[in-house]
Amino acid sequence: MADFVFNIAKGRLAAYFDRVDGNDPANSAIVVVAINANGVTDATMRDLDTLSDVLATAVNEVTNSGYARKVLTDADIVATTVDDTNDRVQVTIPDQTWTAVAAGDAWTDLLICYDGDTTAGTDANIVPLACYDFPITPDGSDIVAGVGANGVYQAS
Repeated sequence: MADFVFNIAKGRLAAYFDRVDGNDPANSAIVVVAINANGVTDATMRDLDTLSDVLATAVNEVTNSGYARKVLTDADIVATTVDDTNDRVQVTIPDQTWTAVAAGDAWTDLLICYDGDTTAGTDANIVPLACYDFPITPDGSDIVAGVGANGVYQAS
C-alpha cells in the first residue's frame, strides 16, 4: 500500500488505473519510476503535480545500469476490484522486476505515475499518483518490487 498519495491524484487514482485498463486513451500507461529522494520529505513531494516537478526538486531518478522505467499498458494492468464485502476498491499491478541492476545510485522510493500519452508525452505530462518507500542498494542482483495481496492502492 502507498506511503502517500500525491494531492493531485487523491480521489482519482483508481480512475487513472481504469483508464489505462480500458485503453482510454489508447496510448495511456501506468509508469513505475525508481528515485533517490535525497532527503526531500514526503510532505514536500505530495504537493507536486507532475513527474517533472518531482524531478526538479532534489529528487533524482536512478541511473543504474539495468534500470529502466516500467511502462504498464492495458495488457499489464490488473482490473480494478470492487470489494462490496469490505466496502473498498483495490487497484494493483504485477510484481515488477529489474534484472541485474548494477551498483551506483541508492534507491529510496518507487513512484507510480499516470501517463495519458506515452507517444507524445514528457515528464511534464506524467501525473505522480503514489509514492512507496523502497530502500535498495543495488549490487548487480535482480530487484523485485513485490506488490502483495493488498495491491498498490485501496480506496474506502
